[in-house]
Amino acid sequence: MEKLILNEAQKIWTEIGQHKTPGELKLEVELYKKLINFFQVGDYYYMVFNPPEMVIEYASDSMTQHLGYSKEEFNLEKLMEIIHPDDLPNFINFEATVTKFWQQLPPGKVMKYKSRYDYRIRKKNGAYIRILQQIITIQSDEEGAVLRTFVVHTDITHLKTTNKMMLSFIGMEGEPSYIDVKPEKRFSTTKELLTKREREILLLISRYHTSAEIADLLSISILTVSTHRKNIFKKTGTKTPLQLITLALEKGWI
Repeated sequence: MEKLILNEAQKIWTEIGQHKTPGELKLEVELYKKLINFFQVGDYYYMVFNPPEMVIEYASDSMTQHLGYSKEEFNLEKLMEIIHPDDLPNFINFEATVTKFWQQLPPGKVMKYKSRYDYRIRKKNGAYIRILQQIITIQSDEEGAVLRTFVVHTDITHLKTTNKMMLSFIGMEGEPSYIDVKPEKRFSTTKELLTKREREILLLISRYHTSAEIADLLSISILTVSTHRKNIFKKTGTKTPLQLITLALEKGWI
């Protein structure tokens, strides 16, 4: 599932860059640090991200301090790997929405907005924290293609107790802001479609357990399992376990 989602993320970030090649640019990190004034920060680290080439070009020393990963191992693939599995579909949907938002802006306004949303990531010691991700464009071309972004991750674990993720676009220099934006749908979550019990049964079906085995594992009757299976197939529009598992993998449900 992680590879499928990473591939989708790569497509989105390529869209952001509009297939442009930024070329050589000396990273003036001290200048970028000043951009933190745009963000509300607590415990934080920051990065410079290159969407066209899908590369984290720079990560601050505080990333290692707060997450435990070395700079050598903290790349784009690692970031995708440590996002909480339940948050990955929404992460992709939010990134798709950010891409669409930036593409619709006039070139002169691309650098007048920051995107903001939160999700959970896993530290090297295995513990999860909730971070607020805020991004501002620091390099674009005359057509408005986003070539480099400045990314700040702030630990807001102590500030937010729910797992509801929210996407906003904050306007600067007098531009309007858009709060709690409804995201694009690149990936759906089972929580929107199936009940908790149906998700449990879907996972067991994906592991090729029979109805009798599922009934035994969940301490319910075979008749109840059969009813749940019928509901799962009906809700997902599938007819066979293979179709169901294939769809679940495509959607990132399992």
